Amino acid sequence: MDALIPQKSPYARDVEAGKSYYWCSCGQSKSQPFCDGSHKGSGFTPVKYDATESRTVYFCGCKQSANQPLCDGAHKALV
Repeated sequence: MDALIPQKSPYARDVEAGKSYYWCSCGQSKSQPFCDGSHKGSGFTPVKYDATESRTVYFCGCKQSANQPLCDGAHKALV
């Protein structure tokens, strides 16, 4: 099963140093780009991101990044 593609661009989110964030890998979360538990029973699991500094991070929105949970530009190849 392939992940849903909620958007074909990254999600810019401010993260706080020392906090952990759980990126939605299935594309079904209503709280994109973060997990809300919608993956239950799908075989997908969220990807943990540990913020080492407070800054803006670009989380993958198309769920195709080879650098999950961060955007690597894979959305540019989508039709």
